[in-house]
Amino acid sequence: MNNLLVLYFRLIILVLVGFTLGRKLPVKVTRYLGQVLFWVGVPISIVAFLRKAELSGEVWVAPIIAYLAVFLGIILVFIVLKTKKYFTQTPLQKSTVGSFVLTSIIGNTGYIGFPVTLSLVGDSYFAWALFYDLLGNFFAAYGLGVLIGARFSNRVQEHWQIAKAVLINPALWSFGFGLAFRELAIPDFCAALLDISAMIAISLSLVLIGMRLSQLNSWDNLPLVTTSLTIKMLLIPLILGSALPIFGISGQAAKVIVLQMAMPPAFATLVIAETFNLDPNLCVSTLILGSILLLVTLPVWLWLF
Repeated sequence: MNNLLVLYFRLIILVLVGFTLGRKLPVKVTRYLGQVLFWVGVPISIVAFLRKAELSGEVWVAPIIAYLAVFLGIILVFIVLKTKKYFTQTPLQKSTVGSFVLTSIIGNTGYIGFPVTLSLVGDSYFAWALFYDLLGNFFAAYGLGVLIGARFSNRVQEHWQIAKAVLINPALWSFGFGLAFRELAIPDFCAALLDISAMIAISLSLVLIGMRLSQLNSWDNLPLVTTSLTIKMLLIPLILGSALPIFGISGQAAKVIVLQMAMPPAFATLVIAETFNLDPNLCVSTLILGSILLLVTLPVWLWLF
């Protein structure tokens, strides 16, 4: 309970700080902070936490669960769309369907998932969150997510640009570097500096969330938004979380996986929606409401798992 209260304090305070700054500072400041975290902050934090994480053979199951969560989400979306079409006889626009699929399957397992995991579980099991995000959710977003965007787009895109962005992503390179050199001995001063830099990056990621939320102001198509969040933040973690013992996952590792599955939709959904001319307003509404809903659902998952 104490860890949860501390997490709420950090989440609310840092996100509010970011929200206030986002309202007062130029939009380019948010963009610059995002670039600094993308190229420097997140890679440093990945290397730092990998040095302290306990790696085992089971941790490689994490990305498999991430892919299962994505495909379960797609199945649930398909059922919802077929049911809606049967009862209303009014199919949704192609672009709206694309955004609905994206927000129902791709979670914010990095900028929000990492600090939540560190606060509630600690860094010993942080590798599970890293593997889930970087080897699972990341490729789901910029692999399958891009294919979904192209499928429901009304215009032709140059896919090589997105493929290039995936290949040069510094988080993936730092992940490989951190795995390769996690046993390398470094001076205590350097290790302490690395840890401090990682914690600053995690805190700034929450500030960045607040800055981005301050620039979103859409509440379109609320019924579809709530349906997407029900799939992403309730049904998927409940169904797969209950099945984790089948994969031999229990205890703290299971808690990490459930928390990652229960994260709100990622900002990547908005990026993909804007890139492929889908329905960015639906993504915006889902991002805002999902971030608020997380404060309610976190204690539920901790109680259940």
